[in-house]
Amino acid sequence: MSKTTTKRSPWAWIPTLYFAQGLPYVAVMTISVIMYKRLGISNTDIALYTGWLYLPWVIKPFWSPFVDIIRTKRWWTLTMQWIIAFALAGIAFTIPTPFFFQLTLAIFWLVGFTSATHDIAADGFYMLALTEHEQSLYVGIRSTFYRVATVAGQGLLVIVAGLIETNSGLTPLQMSVDADPAAEWRPAAMDAIYSTPADLQGEMQFFSPAAPAVATEAPAEVSMRLAGRDTVVPFKTYAAAMRDSVRLSNERNGFTAPTAAPAAVAAPGDAPAAAAPAEGAFTAWVRRTFGEEPRAYTARDNNIAIVGLRLTSRPAPGEQVVLNVTHKSGDRSIHLEQDALPTRFTFTEANWDRTAWLYYEIDHKLAAPATAGFEGASGNIPLAWLVVFATLSAFFFIVAVYHSWALPRPASDGSASGTARTAGDIFREFFDTFRSFFRKKQVWVAVAFMLLYRLPEAQLVKLINPFLLDPIDKGGLGLTTGEVGIVYGTVGIIGLTLGGIIGGIVAARGGLRKWLWPMAWSMSLTCLTFVYLSYASDHSLPVVNICVFIEQFGYGFGFTAYMLYLIYFSEGRHKTAHYAICTGFMALGMMLPGMAAGWLQETIGYRHFFIWTMICCAATIGVCAFLKIDPSFGRKTKADETE
Repeated sequence: MSKTTTKRSPWAWIPTLYFAQGLPYVAVMTISVIMYKRLGISNTDIALYTGWLYLPWVIKPFWSPFVDIIRTKRWWTLTMQWIIAFALAGIAFTIPTPFFFQLTLAIFWLVGFTSATHDIAADGFYMLALTEHEQSLYVGIRSTFYRVATVAGQGLLVIVAGLIETNSGLTPLQMSVDADPAAEWRPAAMDAIYSTPADLQGEMQFFSPAAPAVATEAPAEVSMRLAGRDTVVPFKTYAAAMRDSVRLSNERNGFTAPTAAPAAVAAPGDAPAAAAPAEGAFTAWVRRTFGEEPRAYTARDNNIAIVGLRLTSRPAPGEQVVLNVTHKSGDRSIHLEQDALPTRFTFTEANWDRTAWLYYEIDHKLAAPATAGFEGASGNIPLAWLVVFATLSAFFFIVAVYHSWALPRPASDGSASGTARTAGDIFREFFDTFRSFFRKKQVWVAVAFMLLYRLPEAQLVKLINPFLLDPIDKGGLGLTTGEVGIVYGTVGIIGLTLGGIIGGIVAARGGLRKWLWPMAWSMSLTCLTFVYLSYASDHSLPVVNICVFIEQFGYGFGFTAYMLYLIYFSEGRHKTAHYAICTGFMALGMMLPGMAAGWLQETIGYRHFFIWTMICCAATIGVCAFLKIDPSFGRKTKADETE
C-alpha cells in the first residue's frame, strides 16, 4: 500500500489527469484527419500519413522501462504535459504556413510519442498515488473522463472550428436533401446552373436550387448511354458512372484537385472482369459444417442524388473563395459522399460561373420521409484550426500548472535507485524489466487472461454496426444509418460508461477477487442479447436499444475486472513498465480475434456467429478459474479509513 507525503483528494486530479490523457490521442488520431480534410489534403495522403501516427501507442511498451527507471512518474507526467502544450502551439502557428502539411505532420509525431509516454507515466502514477481500494473505486471514473475527452475533442472542438469558419466568410450556404419512399424515381441530372440578372445583384454569395424529394429505393436496372449507345445496366454500374461524372466535372472546372481515377466499371458486352478468387477448402468446410441455412436475399440498392451549386459574382483577380460542405442536421441516412469525392471547392475568377456538384447516397431502408441539412462554409479555415490548436495548447499549459500543485507526491514514486547510475546500469535495468515481468508468478496464466478474457467482445465489437445496418433478409436488423448513430453511438456509450462506473464502485467495496466472477459472467452472458436479436422477429428500435444497452453495460461492468487485474499483476518493482506491457497484450487480444471476425461471420452467418461468441465465453470464464488473487486487493481496509 502506497503512502503519500502530500495528500490530495483523488477527485482533485484524477478527472483532469485522464481528461488530459485522452485529448492528445483524439487530436492526433481524429482531429488531425478532419483538419487536413478541411485544408484540402487528399484522402490518399490523409490515410497514408495519419495512419502511421498510431504507431507510438503500439510500441510504447518498448520504452516504458525508461519511464520506470529514470526520474519519477510525477516528473514524467508533468514534463510530457509541458511538451504537449508547446507542441500543440507549434501546430497552431504552422497551420497558416505554405508547408503546413509537412510541418504539422512532424509535430503530430512528436505529440504522439509524448502522449504515449504520458499514458505510461500517468497510469503508473495512478497506481503509486492511490491505495488498492482507491484504485478499484476510481477505475470507472478515470475511464469516464477519458471518454469525455474523446467526446470533447471530436465534438466540441470541431464545433468551435465550424463556428469560426461560418462566421468569418461569406454567408453560409444552406442546402437540404429530402428523401421519400413514396417519391417516383428519377435519373440524376447534371444540368448546369445558369445565373439570371437577379442572381448577380447584391453581395457575393453561394446559391443552390431546391431539389425535389428523392426516392429511397433505386431500380434494379437503369438505361444509360455508354460508348455511344443506349444500354441497360445494373443500378450499381449507373451510380458508379454518375459518381465518376461528378468527380471529373469538378476536376475539369478546377474546383477540386485531380485524383487517380477509380477502376472503370465494365459495361455489358465488354470483356469480363477478373473472376473473384475461388473459396478455399477450409472456408468451404466451415461454411458447410457450421454455416446457417442461406436465406433468400433480395438485393436492394441505395438511391443517389446529385446537387449543384455556384457562386453569384466574380472574385477579385488572384482571390480564392474556398467552400467546405458538411452534414449539418437531420437524418444521417442521407449521406454526403466525402470519402471518394472531395467536398472542398475552390472558386476563382476563372470558374466562378460554373457549377460544382455534390453526390449524395440515400439509405434504401428509410421507411418514412426524411430530411438532412447541409452547410457550405467559406470562412478562414486556417484561422479556425489555428484557434482550435491554440485552445488545446492553452489548456495543457493550464493543466500542467494545475497538476504541478494538484498531483500528490507518493513516497514510493522515485527512480529505481537513489544513486547516480551509468548508461550500462540503465540498460541492464531496462532488460531486467522485461525479464522480471516474465518471471512473475502465474505470468502465463496472466498472459492468457489478457488475451482471452475479452475474446467474445473482441469479435463482437467488429460486427455490431454491420449487423445493425445489414438488411433483414441478409441476417441483419435493417436499421438506417441515423438509427445506428442513436443506438450504438448514444445508448451504447451510456450503457458502457454506467457499467464502468458501477463496476468501480462495487469492486472498491468487495475487492477484485469477490467481483471477478460476477464481472466475468456479466461480460459473457450479456452477449446473449445479440443471439436474441438475430433470432427474434421484433426488431423495433426500443427493443434494439434495450439489448444494446444491456450488452454494453455488461461489457463496461465486466471490463472493470480486466483493468483491475492488469493493475494487480503489475504490482511490485517496475509496476509502470509492467502495466504498459500488460496493455500491449490487451491490444493484441483485441486485434487478432477482430481480424478474423469478418471472415467468420460471412462464412457462417450472423446467427451462428453470435452463438460462436457465446461459445467463446467459455474462454472468459475458463481463464478466471486459474487466477490467484489476493482477497484484500482493491477492498477498503482500516488503514484506508484512517487516511
